[in-house]
Amino acid sequence: MTRASMKELSPIDIYKLLPKTNCKECGQENCMAFATKIVNREVDLDSCKPLLKKQYEKAYNQLKELLRPAVKEVVVGVGEKAKKLGGKLVMYRHEFTYTNPTAIAIDVTDEMSDEEIQNRIKKTENFSFEYIGYTLKLDMIAVRSTSGDAEKFRATVKKVAESTNLPFLLCTLNPNVAEAGLMAAPKANPLLYAATPENWKDMAELALMYNCPLVVSAPNDLAALVSLVKTLTAYGVTNLVLDPGTFTNDGLGTTLNNFTMLRRAACKSGEELAGFPLMGVPMVAWAGKGEVADEIVKWREAYLASMLVVRYADIIVMHGNDGWSLLPTAVLRQNIYTDPRKPVAVAPGLKVFGTPDENTPVMFTSNFALTYYTVASDIESSKINAYLIVVETEGSAIDSGVAGRKLTAERVADALKASGVESKVKHKRLIIPGKASRISGEIEELTGWKVQVGPRDSSEIPKYLTEKWQP
Repeated sequence: MTRASMKELSPIDIYKLLPKTNCKECGQENCMAFATKIVNREVDLDSCKPLLKKQYEKAYNQLKELLRPAVKEVVVGVGEKAKKLGGKLVMYRHEFTYTNPTAIAIDVTDEMSDEEIQNRIKKTENFSFEYIGYTLKLDMIAVRSTSGDAEKFRATVKKVAESTNLPFLLCTLNPNVAEAGLMAAPKANPLLYAATPENWKDMAELALMYNCPLVVSAPNDLAALVSLVKTLTAYGVTNLVLDPGTFTNDGLGTTLNNFTMLRRAACKSGEELAGFPLMGVPMVAWAGKGEVADEIVKWREAYLASMLVVRYADIIVMHGNDGWSLLPTAVLRQNIYTDPRKPVAVAPGLKVFGTPDENTPVMFTSNFALTYYTVASDIESSKINAYLIVVETEGSAIDSGVAGRKLTAERVADALKASGVESKVKHKRLIIPGKASRISGEIEELTGWKVQVGPRDSSEIPKYLTEKWQP
């Protein structure tokens, strides 16, 4: 079963099917503006109230089909912490911004002590890292049945459900054990792992009974995986996640190839049976650990996780939960799931550090997020008082901004005036980044301020102020 390849939609394609009332109920000036927003996925189709009327039902369904993502969106969990998996429109991020960042799940087992389970849950919940204006977090808990005991699994799932509102997976191939886990949290909408060629009917019955999404697993057998998806969808289970198998060492190439083939089939060939979120399990790095040091295994798990994030995994399950091993994957995920067409920028304006007075130094930087947060971090960590003017550079860094005329003396002068900092200090001295030295003369002419060329690297600001700042 295939669907037509998703062509490049234009606003006209959408506009033709809209009511064309220009009623503005959607918040846009007219239907064409709404169509443009729809194409860019900036508004929801249901924002068009006239379209929801019975007379436009056919057009509404046609639009839904046009806008349907190549990869189905599957929701795990309930409430504010519910996690959306998949929903991808394209294969490559330069074609269109990726949505629904890869969910990172940390495992617990039904053979861990209560204390260990609680510690792992809290560590997962408390993982937090500020990165260029974003807070990086973990997403889910994977509850694994390693005992094979239904009662133990039920008790563990109950503890997890009572201890966290993070979404969770129930991991077992035994339908009886799976049912015990579902009974412990019947309304939690967990992701059930997993239906296989051997147990699919029982798992499908559980997914339907508890109305929860289901993982389909056929390690390194894409034909069997797709066949199983066809069987399950015909049976009525439509919220599926695909696990093509995760292998390490000599099997790594096969793993990445399988993930790529599934995503290509969905996005480039319109294969509906491949159009579901993909699941990777980097924790297989721990299998057969032997005498290898934990740090080595955590590193192997981390690089496997990062490869899977790059190769289209919508959810990954990990065992190592140290910050140093999770952070590279979390940062990589954030970088991949930003819009490559738009520089990551912060709002321009005056930023105040410490408790400045009339003699406090005044500096400026660009509004490129990585530049701003690096400079801000260096100023904060040195505990100096400072006024920092963030200049609108359209998300360009200092050197590229100067070279591309995004950072000009005119823009610096305008930002200086708009900041109001002149009324806050008695001096008129502006420290500029070393990489902007070529426009120092123009800045002086336009502002009337004395310009001091500062260091090229913001880590040298404290030393520079100590040696050269004289208001």
